[in-house]
Formats: sequence, C-alpha cells, structure tokens
Amino acid sequence: MLNIDIKKQLNGQHGAFELNVHVSLEEGSFVALYGPSGVGKTTLLQCLAGLTQAQTMNIQFKNQIWADTAAKINLSPQSRKIAYMFQDNTLFPNMTVRENISFGLRKGGNKKMVNTLIEMMDLGELQHHKPEILSGGQKQRTALARTLVSEPCLMLLDEPFSALDAETCSRLQTEILRMQKQAGITTIIVSHHVGEIYKLSSRVLKMQKGKIVEDGDPVDVLSLQHGHQALHVEGKILAIAPVDDAYLLTVLADDEVMHITSSRDEAANFNVDESVLLVAKASNLEIKKLEG
Repeated sequence: MLNIDIKKQLNGQHGAFELNVHVSLEEGSFVALYGPSGVGKTTLLQCLAGLTQAQTMNIQFKNQIWADTAAKINLSPQSRKIAYMFQDNTLFPNMTVRENISFGLRKGGNKKMVNTLIEMMDLGELQHHKPEILSGGQKQRTALARTLVSEPCLMLLDEPFSALDAETCSRLQTEILRMQKQAGITTIIVSHHVGEIYKLSSRVLKMQKGKIVEDGDPVDVLSLQHGHQALHVEGKILAIAPVDDAYLLTVLADDEVMHITSSRDEAANFNVDESVLLVAKASNLEIKKLEG
C-alpha cells in the first residue's frame, strides 16, 4: 500500500491554492492523475519522488516511511527506489542511446533489460548514436527506456507519450502495461488523454485546485453520462469560415481536427489561433472561452 498525505501551498494561474491530497493506493495498481493544467498533479509526483518539500507530508510505501514532517523523516530520492519520467526528460548529451539507458540500471540490476528495452523501443539502429541526432520522439523513447530499466517499486510518469506518433504511442502503451502487470510495479501517470487513461489505468484520481474531487474506475470518473459531468478538452482555433447561414469553426484538440458549427453571433466571440475549451456533454459539444 502507498499511503499519501500531503499539504503544500502553491501559486497557480488564478492565484494561490493548497495542494491537499490524502489517499491510499493499492500496491501494483496503475493510477492516473487527471485534470486541467496547474492543479498540482506534477507537484504531487515531485513530492512522492522526494524532489519537492511540503509544509505537511506523510508518505509510506509498504512498511517503509518515506517522509514524515512531524518525525523529521525525509528519504532521498535514491532511497525510495522510484523511477520518474519528467515531461522534459533530458538525456545526457555526451552519452549514446545505449549508455543513457544503461545509466538507469541500479547496482546489481539486470543488464539484459537494456537490450530488451532497446528492442521494445525500436532503438536498435540508434543505440550507438548520441541524442543530438535524435528526433523528439526518439529522445522520449530513450528516456522512457531509461526509466523502465531501473525496475522500480514505484513508477511516476508525467505525460510520457506526448512526443510520440499515434502508432508508436499505442504500441508502447501496450508493452508498458504488460511489463507493469508482470512486475507488479505501482504506477502513477499524469495524462490529459482520455483514451490513454482508459487503456492503462484501473483507477483515476481527478484533481481540481490541488484536491482530489473524484476517485474511481475510469468508466465512472470519465464517462459523459456520469451525473452532470462534462469532459473538458483544451484546443486551438485553426479557422473560422461561413457556411450557409452558420459558421464552421475548425479546432485542433489532442492532435485531432474537429469541425464545430456555430451561429454568426457565437462565432463573433472567437478568433483564429485563440485557445478555447471544448465541453463535451452527453447530448452535445460546446465551445467556450478559456479563462485567463
């Protein structure tokens, strides 16, 4: 069991708020943190990793206390046996792909895992090259392999597939889920992609302004039929064009192009290149201004 009790003051886009999370996660579970940007998801991961301090923090994994502010206990990241993949996980520029991955091996770790991951990530032809020649997706695959090679007890993934094409992303998700289940690694992923959450996680913690507002099965938490809940997706307007007596708004959201019909009066509120919020309900799709 991973027991988490964290309180930390944060400053967000719309002012100060408190990260206040009290939750227990089953060992070996795959949990998704879901919610808009700036609500404390990444800060929560950093607290679990021992990279960020909090005013009040009590973290216990299995029978080991990782952090307890009252008892002045705070284990180093190295002592927690975690693997953390950041959104901008940088590689060592002076090391090859293979050397970068091997760097993640723990003392006495299984060296065969390096070859396994190089094959899994389709990096065989690049393994002796340095990061400077890699594309963004290749760098992210290398960073992901370096995360997995440590065979951690707790794996923290912050948008790990954001730079990958759809086909590679789907394949790696399948492989990671297989490895996670096989090794029983407790995993927490931060993701804005509903399909990714459905595929990988068995539990979703939906966060707003530093707090968990919903906790449950992905189907229950993310379903459009769940009470009065609506699904919110950020997007950008690519084009606005008149069509008959209405206007057609072309919006890019989650790497998908969507076409939304709007009245003349509604379309007048929006501009090309403007960031917007798509609100999908059970019966319709709305488009709204983004706050801030």
